Amino acid sequence: MPVIAPMPAARPARISNQRDDAEDVAAGTTVDHLTETYRAHYRSLLGLAALLLDDTASCEDVVQEAFIRVHSARKRVRDPEKTLAYLRQTVVNLSRSALRRRILGLKLLSKPMPDMASAEEGAYDQLERDSLIKAMKGLQRRQREVLVLRYFADMTEAQVAETLGISLGSVKAYGSRGIAALRVAMEAPA
Repeated sequence: MPVIAPMPAARPARISNQRDDAEDVAAGTTVDHLTETYRAHYRSLLGLAALLLDDTASCEDVVQEAFIRVHSARKRVRDPEKTLAYLRQTVVNLSRSALRRRILGLKLLSKPMPDMASAEEGAYDQLERDSLIKAMKGLQRRQREVLVLRYFADMTEAQVAETLGISLGSVKAYGSRGIAALRVAMEAPA
């Protein structure tokens, strides 16, 4: 993925007094050294971030944030020659943090809802249920009992026979006649 890095403009004007310059040199890397490091190594740091992240905007953000953090902590960088090493490590750490945030964000995203029937399908299903209940009410009592136990309670024919206290042949006969009556009732125009 090509990464296009903006080149910094001319050296920014720096307003300082001699006391600040003396403190910078004595305590750590100078702003001028950090600026030179930016000019010389911005693209390579951007390439490092591009190897760790997947989009150019995130890479640029990470590298800019790395420079900001090293600039803020420049007094702790005792050896100016290690400024680039600090910047590289900061880019790596910030890239890791960005990836962790993305992974956490993906984990926290709500799970997609399962495909649900549309309102029309739900209404149609309800109409079918209502017509089935109406047709069931029109059956003889024994036919209704056999069908409910057999298909809605998911019992075997033997279990239905035992539950109702009738023979296995009667269960088969009531079931067969009940299904035939339901078929006729359901196919009839409303």
